[in-house]
Amino acid sequence: MSIRPVKRIVQSKPTMEGAGVKLHRAFGFGETSEFDPFLLFDDFRNDRPDDYRAGFPWHPHRGIETITYVLAGTVEHGDSLGNQGKMGAGDVQWMTAGSGILHQEMPKGDPHGRMHGFQLWANLPSSLKMTSPRYQDIPAKEVPEVVDDDGTRVRVVTGDFWGKRGPVDGVAAEPRYLDVFVPPGKRKSLPVEVGRHAFAYVFEGSGTFSGASQPFGVLTEKATPVGDTVIRERTGNRSLVVFDSGDEVTVQAGEEGIRFLLVSGKPIEEPVAWYGPIVMNTQAKLQQAVAELRNGTFIRHA
Repeated sequence: MSIRPVKRIVQSKPTMEGAGVKLHRAFGFGETSEFDPFLLFDDFRNDRPDDYRAGFPWHPHRGIETITYVLAGTVEHGDSLGNQGKMGAGDVQWMTAGSGILHQEMPKGDPHGRMHGFQLWANLPSSLKMTSPRYQDIPAKEVPEVVDDDGTRVRVVTGDFWGKRGPVDGVAAEPRYLDVFVPPGKRKSLPVEVGRHAFAYVFEGSGTFSGASQPFGVLTEKATPVGDTVIRERTGNRSLVVFDSGDEVTVQAGEEGIRFLLVSGKPIEEPVAWYGPIVMNTQAKLQQAVAELRNGTFIRHA
């Protein structure tokens, strides 16, 4: 087995989307090759209703899949094809936008005002860009959880892991999407297939992800009596860990344990031309999609 070295660790950055939703973006709208087949990852955890209640009103998607995973609160959604529903804690929605839909997502929060969740965008290959839109709405009870002897818990959203298979299927990139908790002080190695791009996103606790030799922490500036200095800290909340090649990821949990998403997928290795939530392979196809959006011919399937 070869441990995947850590290429880098970065903190997700505050940004605003939709009608004024405050969230943190781990990556997106930049160079795509490092995360291929994934395009964007947003952390929309917030404990202040005023920071999320405006939501994400009607907007288009084409050429991608969006994966929404809710930890707390609810998200009401609807689209131009007449689909509608509500997601709650632990639920997953995997939406294949394909040839295009218009939809909205309106977060409501829980009785304590908390709205916690994540959204990942996965690219579609050129052969499936114009496929029919499809939803996979997965209630929390259908997401399998496996517990190892040392107390490590893994929810398997999609892909095969430790003898369990996630309920989401037929996704182009054949991704593996895991919600992992490693107990305090435990060291754990988790398999990741060679040939896939992989990242972890820490959202509870802290820990250290090991490279081939040395643990690697996040670089932070700290004030000291002699001035600011850059030190290496343990990976903590809202840290994105980008891995290099190998066939396993190793993590040492801190005093509170560590919980993170571990996501991997097969690169598509095709050109990317995008305009917000519309992602095509060429500028010509992108311009065509934008023109269709403006002239009312964007929706291809009823």
